[in-house]
Amino acid sequence: MGTPEFAVPALRSLIDSGENVVAVVTQPDRPKGRGRVLTPPPVKVVAQGAGIDVLQPTKIRTENFLDELRAYQTDIILVAAYGRILPPALLALPRLGCINVHGSILPGYRGAAPIQTAILRGEKEAGVTIMQMDAGLDTGDMLLMGALPVGDHDTSATMIPRLAELGAKLLLQVLELVAQGRLEPKKQDDSKASLAPPLTKDDALIHWHNSASAISCQIRALDPWPLAHTSYEGKQLKPFCPVVIHEPCTEPPGTIVRADRNGLVIACGQDLILFTEIQFEGKKRMPVHSFLLGHPIKTGVVLG
Repeated sequence: MGTPEFAVPALRSLIDSGENVVAVVTQPDRPKGRGRVLTPPPVKVVAQGAGIDVLQPTKIRTENFLDELRAYQTDIILVAAYGRILPPALLALPRLGCINVHGSILPGYRGAAPIQTAILRGEKEAGVTIMQMDAGLDTGDMLLMGALPVGDHDTSATMIPRLAELGAKLLLQVLELVAQGRLEPKKQDDSKASLAPPLTKDDALIHWHNSASAISCQIRALDPWPLAHTSYEGKQLKPFCPVVIHEPCTEPPGTIVRADRNGLVIACGQDLILFTEIQFEGKKRMPVHSFLLGHPIKTGVVLG
């Protein structure tokens, strides 16, 4: 059970390893792009390419859907970013239960946006936990865990594919342990739990009174969606590729201190921040020096 690109490496690893994947459950096709073209989820494309049955229920809490799953007589259900909370009746269906590929080092960042939240909070590493699912929100027993460093220039766009590949490798290891009867589930310490709720467009507005480090984390966490933004003379401006400059500044937060071929330098509540790429409303993302060739940006203007 999975839907976006994050789930694709897990499915591919199962197919390539020779596991008997009897069916794939994914979200319904959705309209995308300016033309609102009905587009299948990435997981569906891979499953169909491998000749695997694809189920796309609009509701999963129905007896009809449970009957569909029962007909496959599954030993185990593997879940990776499916996008819906599984009801108890579904969790109890397979003989060996349901196992989830969760994009965090549990019990930290339970919820829908764990990778983005880890970057947003300035974590120096992010990870994947393979866990036995229960009725709670990512509260089940941990089966296997792995971590990767988060660099100063990493974004959600760079971390999600790497963590997806890590999750796929860990998942195969867990299945091998299941087959050997050597799985050792470990309870989570609920006292150390934290949440990673779904991102919204409201999270994307940049508040320049925050520190340059916090703003850098926000911009990188929300790339590729919903993309952090501010405004310049009434038009939306999205900055990319932030670099924190640890220097004092007497200008008000949000002030454009410098705009040249090296990038945009903005005053923050603490320190300065440099952007080497930007996207103005109605225009493409481009390097600052390229944008400035035809569109001068005034220094001294306060963003936002």
